Parts: sequence; C-alpha cells; structure tokens
Amino acid sequence: MKRILLPTDFSDNSWNAIDYATELFKDEDCIFFLLNAYSKIIYESVHISDVPHKRSIENTIKTNAITNLEHIKKTIKHTTINERHKFNIIASFGTLTEVIQEFVKSKKIDLVIMGTKGASGTKEVFMGSNTVRIINTIKNCPVIAVPENFTYISKPSEITFATDFTHFYSKEELQPIVELAKSFDATIRIVYIQQQKGVLTEEQKFNLRMLQKYFKDITYYQHTLSKSDSISKSIQVFSEELDIYLLAMLNYKHSFMDRLTREPVIKNMAFHTQIPLLVIPELGISSALSKTIKSNSKLEEIK
Repeated sequence: MKRILLPTDFSDNSWNAIDYATELFKDEDCIFFLLNAYSKIIYESVHISDVPHKRSIENTIKTNAITNLEHIKKTIKHTTINERHKFNIIASFGTLTEVIQEFVKSKKIDLVIMGTKGASGTKEVFMGSNTVRIINTIKNCPVIAVPENFTYISKPSEITFATDFTHFYSKEELQPIVELAKSFDATIRIVYIQQQKGVLTEEQKFNLRMLQKYFKDITYYQHTLSKSDSISKSIQVFSEELDIYLLAMLNYKHSFMDRLTREPVIKNMAFHTQIPLLVIPELGISSALSKTIKSNSKLEEIK
C-alpha cells in the first residue's frame, strides 16, 4: 500500500494538490497522511505569569488545525468515494520542513505531494520558498510539486525525464519514475540537456547505458535539447507540445534541479512550470559511484 504525505495550510493551492493526489492514485491502495504544521508562538518578552496563557493559545491553534484537517478528510470522503483510500490526519508543532522530515521517516512515506505557488509579484520564481526548502531538505523521499493553476485531466501517459547524463543513476533513485511509468502505462521521454556541442563523454555514455538498462521494460524515447538562453524554457515548451503532464528530475549537487532551486538562478532562468514536477533526491551510493566512474571511464557495466 502506497503511503503518501499531503502537507496542507488549508489554502486553495494545497486543496488542489490534494485533489491531484487522490485522482492520480485513484486506482491504487493508498494511505494519505494529511499534515498541518503549526509554528511556535514567540513573544519577545514573556513574563513567567503569562506562560499558561501562551499554552492556551497554542492549544487553541492545535485544536483549530485538527478541526480543519477533519473537515478536509470528511469532504474528501463525501466528494470522492474511494474504498482503496484511507486518510489519517496529523497536526504537529514545528516548522514545515522539520515536521515533514520527521514523518517521512516515522511513517515510512513513499511520496510527498504538495501544492506550490510562486512568490507574490515575482512571476520568475517557479516555486514558493516552502517547496524549495522541502525539496532541498528531504533527502530520502521523492516530492511532487503541483502548480497552483494545474487542473488534473488524466493520468500522465508520458513523463519527461530531464538529464545531462553526468550523474550515475542507481536503480533505487530511478525506482519512483519506473513505478509511475508502469502504473500509468506511460512513455518516458528522456530529454538530454546538451551543455555543449559534441559527442558524449565516456562517463555520459556509461550513464546513458545504465539508464537504458533500468528503463528496458518501459517504452522510452530519447531527445536532445541544445544549450540555449533558457534550457528550462525549452523543457517547458517541449512538455507542452507533447501534452506531457509530469516532469521528472533528479536533485543532486550541481544538477539542473539544484541550480533551479538556488534563488538567484531561479530569477535569472525564469522557469515557471505549468505541470507537476517530480523531484527525486540523490542517494549517497550514486555520488560515490559517480566519482569512481569519473576516475575510470572504462569501468565495466554493473550487472
């Protein structure tokens, strides 16, 4: 049974992500964890006699959070009846990233799905700061970021996987993409982000062969996007032209995804995706093997 964490701040944006999640996995057995994290109330000067009052306020906030989570749970059950889905609610004290980290581990979460909204008045920022922090902090679970204006149409029949072949792909890292492709009977479009003209290096060729090996049971195609003023824009146009409803990237040091989530770069690249983005964290074994491959380009293919 798939275990999915759904962070919510009770906004329309987070409601949209919840709708997306329940529709995307409507044919699968799932436990959804509806999570609301509430922050500590900090007073610059609190007299010892005011502590009981402070606790009362915090208890009220927690009670309100639980009430709102129960409302979401009841609404989902009344509007989208699905016997394959179960819902648990979590109201937890702490920052959003801290709480998500804790529950991803304790609840053995397979996937985090959350709504994302660009910063107000800044169209160039493709994700809100909370989403960026979570993507850069959660190292043991993939995250799907759902744009605020995205409307679920159907299961993705095609998935764009953007890469430059400079990273060694482990089977575990690619498992989320493989599982989704098999579950949805989807085609994977491998989009090679070509940084400079010329043939692939030995390292890139090796990584490509490994990628092809992992995707051997899935229909996939390879495409090349030459370096331009905005590679991110090219990926966006490519996905829109083929009606692709899921964009996947690996997030590792110096990766395209890593550069996107650095605020100054985001503003320069003006990447504002209109489709859900699956971000998969790097596993430590991949980093170590990647260094080995770089030092020995003749390394035999791992069986």
